[in-house]
Amino acid sequence: MPHPKLLNKDKTALVVIDFQEAFRKSPDFDEVAVKISQIVQGFRVLNLPIIVTEQYPKGLGSTVEEITSVLPDRFKCIEKSTFSSCGANQFLEKLNATNTKQVLICGLETHVCVNQTAHDLLNEGFEVHVLCDAVSSRFSYNKEIGLKKMLMNGVMPSSVEMALFELMQDSKHEQFKEIQKIIK
Repeated sequence: MPHPKLLNKDKTALVVIDFQEAFRKSPDFDEVAVKISQIVQGFRVLNLPIIVTEQYPKGLGSTVEEITSVLPDRFKCIEKSTFSSCGANQFLEKLNATNTKQVLICGLETHVCVNQTAHDLLNEGFEVHVLCDAVSSRFSYNKEIGLKKMLMNGVMPSSVEMALFELMQDSKHEQFKEIQKIIK
């Protein structure tokens, strides 16, 4: 029996937070875009729920093409004005409809929207895992501070590869080869 703090495919959802055009100048933007694209593709292969939020898209632009190109056709992002995704009514409704207990989060900015979403999800009773290789901030010190605060308060660190392998649990998993191609 796997440890209860490992991700379980039957109760995990992915939340991509505000990976939008206005943040393209972030120092590790391209690298993080690749990682988020990989985790989205992996969740699609594993047929797991994906939720994407956009912070004030009129001003910050839409979710970047690197991400939208790997989302299902006609995928609807959740627009929000609050920094925490939990502040958008539609977000918690959609998340609760998936019967999720574990939430895997990634996106921008680590110290603002990702941090506040993580804390609010913890407060709502979810187990939260942050993809440390798939978050960013415009300034690296803010990314470090955001991650540190989340981890000190109960969010579990993860990475794209770690999360996908936890979800599969076995190299005999029927989608193992397909997932392996995504992360290489």
